[in-house]
Order: sequence, then C-alpha cells, then structure tokens
Amino acid sequence: MYAGAEDGERRLDAWCAVRQDGSLGRRRIADANDNLHAQKEKLHNPLLWCIDYGLKAAKGTVAPKGVSACREEARTEEIMTFREAYLRTLRFETCDQVPLMPGEPRESTLKAWRQQGLPDCCHYFQALLAELALPPMTCEIRPIPVSFTMIPTFEEKVLEHKDGHYIVQDWMGAITEISDEYDYTYIRSPKDFVTRKWHKFPVENRDDWERMKERFQVDTPGRIPPVLGKFSQRRECRPFILSLELSGPFWQLREWCGLENLCMLFVDDPPFIQEMIDFWAEFVSRVMGRVRGRVHFDRVRISEDMAYKAHSMISPAMVRRFLMPTYRRWVSEIREAGCTLIHIDSDGFVEELIPLWAEAGINVCEPMEVAAGNDITALRQLYGNRMAYSGGIDKRAIAAGGKVMEAEVTRVVPALLCDGGGFIPSCDHGVPPDISWPNYVAYSRLLAQLCGWL
Repeated sequence: MYAGAEDGERRLDAWCAVRQDGSLGRRRIADANDNLHAQKEKLHNPLLWCIDYGLKAAKGTVAPKGVSACREEARTEEIMTFREAYLRTLRFETCDQVPLMPGEPRESTLKAWRQQGLPDCCHYFQALLAELALPPMTCEIRPIPVSFTMIPTFEEKVLEHKDGHYIVQDWMGAITEISDEYDYTYIRSPKDFVTRKWHKFPVENRDDWERMKERFQVDTPGRIPPVLGKFSQRRECRPFILSLELSGPFWQLREWCGLENLCMLFVDDPPFIQEMIDFWAEFVSRVMGRVRGRVHFDRVRISEDMAYKAHSMISPAMVRRFLMPTYRRWVSEIREAGCTLIHIDSDGFVEELIPLWAEAGINVCEPMEVAAGNDITALRQLYGNRMAYSGGIDKRAIAAGGKVMEAEVTRVVPALLCDGGGFIPSCDHGVPPDISWPNYVAYSRLLAQLCGWL
C-alpha cells in the first residue's frame, strides 16, 4: 500500500549538492557515489538523505541541515519570489527553493485542526510557518476574475427535505441530493468533502441544448469584469501567480449531460457530442481572446476530471478523436499570449491520458492521486520533462504519519528533484480531516527540508 522503509533506504542513494551556475545558486540532487554505501548501515532514519555542502554524510538522528547550509552558501543577493520559484520549478529550470505547498485543508479539516492545536486566531499556513520557524511568505495563486460559467445561473432552491437529505436544484441546473449537514452553497465551491447524488441534468436532448447555449454568450455583461485592468501590471512586479481557470471539454459536457448520459452519447450520437465540444471550444477561445493582450497571466489551469481509479472515463482513442483538437487549439492560443504553463487537473488514474495531453502541449498535471495507481516516479521515466507535476504525495501516508509518511515522501521527492525538478510536492488532493494537525506539521517539515527551506 505504501512505500516501505526499504524503499526509503534506497532513496538514500540521492543527496543534496550545490554548485554555482551563473548568478544563481543552483541546487540539484545528484546520485550518491560509492562512499555513501559505506554509510548506509549507520542511517536508519529516511529523513537523513541530505548531506551538507561539503559532501559529508549526515549522521545521527537529528534532522538534516544540509539544504539550509547549501542555501546560505549558494544564495546570491537577489531573493527569488514565490512567482519566480513556481515558474522556474515547473519549467524544469534551476531554482534555489522549490515552493512549499504541502496542500490545502477543507472546512472539516480546519475544524479538526482547531481542536488539535491550530490557533483560532490565524491562517493555517502562517501558523504552519511559525511551527517550522520560517518567516512569513506567500504561496498565492490568484485567479483572474473572468467568468467562463453560465450567465445567468439557475436558481438555487431546495426541492425536498427528507430522511436527512436535501434534494436541490443547483446553480448549474442539475437536481442533486446532499446530506442536510450542508446546504447548496457547498455545491458552488469545494469548501468540504461533500458526497452528492445526481438525479437529473439540464441537457437531456437538443431542445435543452439550444436553451443552454443562450446562457453562454461571450458578450454578456459581467463576463469580463471592469476591474480587469488592475491585473495588467508587469509580470515581474507581482509576487503571486496569476491564473486563468477554465473547464475542459469533457468536464463541461459532463456538467451539462451527466457522466452516464455523456458516455452513452459518445457512442450513440457522436455528431451531438462534436457539436457541444465545438461550441465550448469556440466559446472559451473567444472569452480568452478578450483577456489576452490585456492581462499577462502566468498559467492556465484546465479542470478536466475524466478518470476512475483504474482507467479514463472514455478511451484514449475517443480522447484523440473528440478532445485533442480543442486542447491543441487552446494551447496554441495560450502560447501566443506568452503563457508557458498549461495545467490540467484530473482526479483518478491518468497514466493513459498523460501522453495525449503532452502531445497537445499541456505540460503540468495535478493532483496525481496515488490511491488511483499514479506513480509519478515511473511517469517521469516515461515522459521526462514533457510533463511537470504538482501533488503526488499519498494522503493516506500523511494521515498515518511517522515512518509511513517519511517513507512516502522520500520515495517521491528526491527521485523527481534529482531528475531536473518539474515537481512541486503536495498532498494528492484536498487535505482530508483524518490528517491531524501534528502529522501535517511533521510532513510539512520534511517537505521544507527536502525543498530547501530548512
């Protein structure tokens, strides 16, 4: 289930080294030489895979200080902002410190953490930095307030309340059942881990489709906010990542039709599928066209959940036939706007989708769920620097804590950072409430050590 201690020991074959490369201090994780093998019997803690700048093997049981010592010797006068570190890391460029982004908790997680030692008076990330004795910093990814959603939305209303559940019409027009522990605002955004059951979707036939299209007019007031100009500052002047967020064609059609109905339409009515995809591709391109040139965004993130635990929801052949033209079109337009990072977010097992996304020009994938079978160390060997990753740390191992957590982190992080970077380690989805605050702090401390902060 998890990488064991023996795997963690094998990761001791990598260590931290630093060299000067132009004006920037460059850190890379290199393969260990034969001398390390003589030290292995003395190393029982997988935390101790780092060594200091003088290439002396770490000993004892204290946490390694090699990365911190390396950073102090190699650091130049120029301090790299979060934005710069984020971009450089995911572009496989040299970077003094990999961004510290251990993962974001949901509402129920924060509630549990408040009972486990997280102070009530401050944001969890700043409290975490205090626990790690790190200075305040930002890891802000700021979405551009451009609306790719329907205007107007459907009226949100409770249709029925029985047996501990609400049956509601959500803002997308679907009839959905949720626990009465929550209300329909929890469907608007992922504030917590809310299980839903869908009863009906807004597009069941072509008449529904014609009515739906009216809600996606490019020039509808409110789609492009009047404050958009404030985001036009020069890229190098901002410390945060500016992100354009949109839904992929599969995601959007799934919201219109529902998963089962959509999958049947791919087989029973391909022309209807193609018509909806073409409409969505054109709509997104035209909205992006109103943004490009006015705002210099750092990344585009495409939400495209389309995989189960073992396979994608449609075959790779169908992805190539129906979705690839849209991906290629958008990637071309995004790159013309000067943006080089194009993320795709899909839960589930995505190994058979990654080569298609990479072929289309998408170059960052997240969250890389381990429980679904994703192994980014193996994927790195297959696809090299054609695909960067964010996530990839098994949430179950973080929840277990201790040696299990240490083995998982040391299984993944050194292997990818020693292979040129292109990886921001993080929990492989939203941080669930079974990850305790003490375990989250311990896991984050190990990440901070491996990423160059401690």
